[in-house]
Amino acid sequence: MHLHKYEKIWLTFGIGSLILFLTVIGIGAFYKGSQPPSHLATIDPQNVEAHEAFREENLGLRKVGDNEYIVSVVASAFNYDLGKDEEGNAIREIRIPVGSTVLFQVTTKDVIHGFEIAGTNVNMMVEPGYINSLETVMDKPGTYTLICNEYCGSGHHFMATKVEVFEP
Repeated sequence: MHLHKYEKIWLTFGIGSLILFLTVIGIGAFYKGSQPPSHLATIDPQNVEAHEAFREENLGLRKVGDNEYIVSVVASAFNYDLGKDEEGNAIREIRIPVGSTVLFQVTTKDVIHGFEIAGTNVNMMVEPGYINSLETVMDKPGTYTLICNEYCGSGHHFMATKVEVFEP
């Protein structure tokens, strides 16, 4: 069997690229110990209120330390549940002081949702049965939009709320 000069070059390039790719993946996985994120924090999607973070009184923004906050959110049918205010009305926005360290904890009761604060590094996929969390520093003042970036049904485009990062 005779291979043309250009075929030999492409075969060499392809096999060399494959070997390089597998070497990089192998070093990252075995030597460096890189692993995909695991779902250690699980929850019963039919009873999310049983978990302390998602009880009605703990939803929304909570101060836990000096300039440290936890935001607990339950995503469900075209809505982000952020708790209720003193009058019993649903809270529709999150107000965070600039420079705060914020731990976002999110779960869902029904289907897969997205949790993205546009213009920041906050972006998670929210799956039923799991608690997703992400810690970040909100260091740029402004008004951001919290959107669902995973199609979740016919009312998906209504699933949004405001996040205001303000100067205290």
